[in-house]
Amino acid sequence: MNFRTHARAQAASCAALGSPFTARLLTLIADRLRPGPPVAEALLHWPEDRLQADAVALRLAAALHHLVLTGQARVLARLYASPENVADGQLWHALDAALRINTGPILQSLKRAPQSNDVGRAAVHIATAQWLSAVYRLPLVVSELGSAAGLNLLWDKYQLVIEDQTWGPADTPIVLTPDWTGPLPPEATALIRARAGVDLAPLDPGEDRARVLSTIWPDQTDRMARMQVALDMAAEQRPEITRGHPIDWLEGRLSRPIPQAIHLVCHSLTWQYLTEADQARGVALLARAGGKVRADEPLAHLSMEPDGEAPGAALVLRLWPGNDRIVLGRADLHGRWIDWQAPDL
Repeated sequence: MNFRTHARAQAASCAALGSPFTARLLTLIADRLRPGPPVAEALLHWPEDRLQADAVALRLAAALHHLVLTGQARVLARLYASPENVADGQLWHALDAALRINTGPILQSLKRAPQSNDVGRAAVHIATAQWLSAVYRLPLVVSELGSAAGLNLLWDKYQLVIEDQTWGPADTPIVLTPDWTGPLPPEATALIRARAGVDLAPLDPGEDRARVLSTIWPDQTDRMARMQVALDMAAEQRPEITRGHPIDWLEGRLSRPIPQAIHLVCHSLTWQYLTEADQARGVALLARAGGKVRADEPLAHLSMEPDGEAPGAALVLRLWPGNDRIVLGRADLHGRWIDWQAPDL
């Protein structure tokens, strides 16, 4: 796979996820990018075995959107505002100019993996917490891997609405309404006793606001508005996020059981960016820690990650004691829909 093939594949994914503009943008770049300028050279010579793992096309889309949001590409910004009225030739001319003129900022952005941690995924956390709370009748201690700006560490501050049922605070400005199939989450009191996260490069919800927003596709205005509100909430709440390697941090978090609480280790679209060795180490740490817990100090591992199947990501829960593997279903990568398959209690 070369960069052009990678960009076209990502364009198809963007179209399927509801962003025709990003699909169009990446297709234009794949078709018309020519060697020579530094950004083009970096993209066209990106190691082929790292294109998918590094999500290069998404890095590029975020880099361009960041230029728009920060006022560094004013012509491109005008086209982003109403792309339906822009011909391909006009859009490509503006893109080509931005790629040439903003070499430094784009190359810097290409060094960073996209970190949106979309708030829509919090619907999965809410439903899982309801299920766990109904099973164990214990509060939760949450450990999140790949927290970015901490938006999904605050899932108990959001409301989930399915049909005429609601879970979460009634006065929250974040209301999640995914298309839901399957049984409803149980009624239970999901209480977080403590929460913390880790990220290789944590984002500040204030200072890094434009970087987070740049990962939201510009034609998805509802997602953008929701993310802006979530960033405001995270700037006020300031959940604890450690800068460090996720598995090193996890080892410390699992060093001893947590009495009278469910220790929920969770991650969404993060595990795929770890090396196979780190993944294996993480699995071994969880299994070792799980082998030491009692019924009144259970350990839970929630994974929302792509598994090579379609559509969306797999939702899998591991529980200790017992080392039970429970398939919770599947979910859209941005939380637009959830196919909930959790077993009845």
